[in-house]
Parts: sequence; structure tokens; C-alpha cells
Amino acid sequence: MMHGAVPLLDDYLSHSAERLGDKIALVCGEHRLTYDELETRSSAVARHLVTSGVAPGDRVMIFADNTVETVVSFWAVLKASAVVCVVNPLTKSDKLGYLLNDCLPAALITDKHLQPVFAEPARNCPSLRRLIVSGQVDDAELRGLPHAVRWDEAAAGHGKAPARRRIDIDLAAIIYTSGSTGEPKGVMLTHRNMMAACTSIASYLELGEDDVILNVLPLAFDYGLYQMIMAFRTGARLVLERSFAFPAQILAIIERERVTGFPGVPTIFAALSDLRTLKANDFASIRYVTNTAAALPLKHIRLLQELFAAARIYSMYGLTECKRCTYLPPDDLARKPLSVGIAIPNTEMWIVDEDDRRVGPNAVGQLVIRGATVMKGYWGKPEATAKKLKPGPLPGEQVLYTGDYCRMDEEGYLYFVGRSDEIIKSRGEKVAPREVENVLMEIPGVREAAVVGVPDDLLGQAVKAFVVMEQGTIMGEKQLRMECQKRLENFMIPKSIQIVSSLPMTDTGKLKKMALS
Repeated sequence: MMHGAVPLLDDYLSHSAERLGDKIALVCGEHRLTYDELETRSSAVARHLVTSGVAPGDRVMIFADNTVETVVSFWAVLKASAVVCVVNPLTKSDKLGYLLNDCLPAALITDKHLQPVFAEPARNCPSLRRLIVSGQVDDAELRGLPHAVRWDEAAAGHGKAPARRRIDIDLAAIIYTSGSTGEPKGVMLTHRNMMAACTSIASYLELGEDDVILNVLPLAFDYGLYQMIMAFRTGARLVLERSFAFPAQILAIIERERVTGFPGVPTIFAALSDLRTLKANDFASIRYVTNTAAALPLKHIRLLQELFAAARIYSMYGLTECKRCTYLPPDDLARKPLSVGIAIPNTEMWIVDEDDRRVGPNAVGQLVIRGATVMKGYWGKPEATAKKLKPGPLPGEQVLYTGDYCRMDEEGYLYFVGRSDEIIKSRGEKVAPREVENVLMEIPGVREAAVVGVPDDLLGQAVKAFVVMEQGTIMGEKQLRMECQKRLENFMIPKSIQIVSSLPMTDTGKLKKMALS
């Protein structure tokens, strides 16, 4: 790094390579790479991108699984002074075409096995100047693709990264939201945004270079991506897996690699409930477990405390537009189990009513976030940006209106109520699906629950629940409704409850409510 230069996101890798060059930074399947190896390979790919015509501020899309190539490419794009955009490998061809034509990347980095998905959209993308393909691709296939080279060619050679040509307010990444409510939107994040988020989260998790972080979440999902960034910032080790498809295998990896950090989402923790017989395994190495997306049901909290007896459990809440909003200090878990916690360090939050006035304790309203993590806006979508970013308390600043309904108790602890577009209006009353889901989850034998509003001539919207039962549990709709009647106000009791074998999920493991009706 230049003397006196302000650090940028890619310096996280470079600085750790300077300090800990021979240390294993990445474990991915059979591969074990040191910090030096990652630094050398990413610099080589960065030089190739620049030579191929990638200019400062150009976008480079990475469409690949959780692989060594994806990790190397992420840092390479930043070193090329470009903007990185990681896209989930489960993305279908039509959607990939939409993303390519939305952010118009100068280069696409992908893998041979995804050729049936990317080939046509890549040919139709006017901005593409380089296509880098990893895996076994033959000459004829390569010639049939636009501006294509093999990964080995792009990653060849040694030497320094290209000269730096940007500053910390420049874009580092565009992260596409899952698009559960219409078209995907590209969240624009600067180097400063992402570094502020990393610094804040790493501080309360107390990350150190002795940590071994397991990541089974897609790198296209910001929660997964930040596991890698924070690991390399700290000089820790990242154990990268493609998915949580085989829980028993993942738990064996925890034991073998002496994993200290286990980030997950509710669906992963629900899958663990089928593995109670494994709690005799040695999980003593796990120092912390994190959850985001929603507050953990009490049932999952108890399960995690059982499985990871020595671990600190962090319930967290955030959204791609500002990475993280809150975390619940583990010491508060027993007294405030349904809270998503307090504002992360260096962030402020408050709740407003429909007239944009701040509300008092326990009043439900929209959550507003102020801080250095707040996005620059949605790529190419000024109208959507204007709905989310509005003037803040200080002249000239913008704060994030999250679109999430929440309430805050007298001590400043936040409780997530529901997304504004998910609130059910039934009999003139507002019903938060999360409240009904929490009650369903507390019924013995219920493994997962999702609640949505469905059109109803009499009620306007009726509350409908979808429930996944634990293996071997026999309970019908009538019994479930009776349990709800004991615990819920009349207007909140589901009009119908459907027992299903599984709930639909997005590519990132979040519940896909749009698919329920």
C-alpha cells in the first residue's frame, strides 16, 4: 500500500498476507491456501482484468459456487479498481440475463458447469469484454463464448497488483437483493460502507486471528460474503463449504477443523434439530454462533445451547441496504430472548410513525438507520432509492428507511415485528406474521412455521399458516388451532393451517413467502 494512503477493502487481504503469509487462510474442500497464495493469485487475476480493458469503476460479475476461484476473484476485482458483484450459482438463465443487462459488467468470471446458464446471456451482454471460465473447458467451447479465456491463463504469473486507482468513497460492490418483492435491486456499497460494517461486527464478535470461521452460506449472500471479508481482515481462517445440504458432514468438519465461529440462518438451525443424536460430538471448539434474518425462536435457542454448550449465541438483524442493524449481546439472551438487540457499534436507530414522527417505547413503527454502513442507493434505480434514503437529522446526510416494522422497549432493545409489505390486515386489525409464527414454533412437535395473508371476502385478508412438523409427530390442524387459541388474540388465530413437508426457500436460505398462498 502507498505510504499514507487510506486503507481500502482489499487491503484486508494484503495486510494479513504481509503479517501471516504462511498461515492457512482458506480451507475449501481438499484445498488449503495460505494468505500468500491468495494474495499472489488475486494480484495475477487483477492484472489480467486490467490488461483485458477493465477500467476503474467497471463492474465485474462473479457467477460461481463457493470455490477457491470465487474467493480469489472477489479480491482480484477490488485490486483491479473495479466493482465486484457476486451472483448466486442457482440463478436461472433469464434472471442472469436481467442482472447482466442491469449492471453491464466489463467482465464475467464463472465456471464450466454453469455454461448452460451463462452462455446465452453472456453473448447478449453488450458491455462484456472478458469472460473467464474455470473448470475443464475444451477449445471449441471456449471459441463459442465471447472474449473467453481459461481461468488458468487469467491466474498465471507473479508480481504486484495493478496500481490503485480509487478512494474509499468509490463503489466496492453491488449486492443484489433476493427480489422477493419484484425485480432484484443492486445495492451499491462503497469501500467505506463495507469496512465500517466489518469493523463494527468484528468488534462485538471479538474476532481474532485464532478464529476458524465456518461458512456454509453462499458468498452471493452478504451474510456469507462478510464471513470471508471479516476472516481475512482479522487474519483468521475461513472454512468454506458449498452448502448445508449434508448437516452430519458439516458437523464432522466443525470437529476436524476445530471451528470457533458458526454463522447460520433459522433454516440451518431447524435442520440441526434432526441431529440431536450428534450432540455427544465434540463441539467444544465453537466459541460463538450467529443468526440473522429474524429473531431465533425460543426452540432454536434452546437447541443451540444444548448443541454448543460453551458457545456465545448472537441473535442479529440486518438488511443488505446497511449490512447489519442490531445484535443481541449473548448475556441478554435469557432475559430478552425475542429481541434482535441493540444498535451495532457506530450506528444509530429510531422508529417513526406514518407521519415520520419518532415514537416512544413499545410503539410499532418503521425502523430508521443512521450510520456509515448505509448504502449509496440502488444501482440505476433513483426512484426506488428515494423511497429508502431520506434526509437525516444533519444537513446533507441521508438515512435508511428500512421498510421494516419494529418496536423498541424502554431499554432500547429492538423487536422485529414484520416487513411493511408482509403485515396482514384482517378485520381492520394489523397482524404481524412473526408474532403468530413465534407462537406456532412454541407448540411441541412444530419444527418450522410460516404465516401469510390470503384474500378473504369477509375479513379483507385471512391469516393462513404453513407448518412443518417434527419427524414422528402426529398433530392435525384442529389441535394446532386449539393451541393457537390458548395463546393468541382472536383476530390473530390462523383461519387455516396447512401441514406441509417443507417450506419454500430462496437461493440464500431465506423463507420465500411469495411462494406461499
